Amino acid sequence: MFERGSRYEAVPDATHVAEDGRTIRYKTLRIIPPAGGATLFTVRQDERLDRVAYATMRDGRLWWRIADAGLSLDPDALVAEPGTVIAVPGPGV
Repeated sequence: MFERGSRYEAVPDATHVAEDGRTIRYKTLRIIPPAGGATLFTVRQDERLDRVAYATMRDGRLWWRIADAGLSLDPDALVAEPGTVIAVPGPGV
């Protein structure tokens, strides 16, 4: 359902059987672990999280790990203001 490396890859699946007998598969709640071993990154003009992820982790698809570390509901807000310092999680976090 989700590609390898997705933030939902390790989230357990669950099943619900509706009253009409339909089986509905879904993902359980994804708990965001505390960021440990994070490094700091200073946001530049016109920055994007995928670029930060590529510069720091060599994979732009891992932008969601930075959003999780920043506990942000709006990931773009983390890089909206140049000069802001954001946490980039270390490997395996």
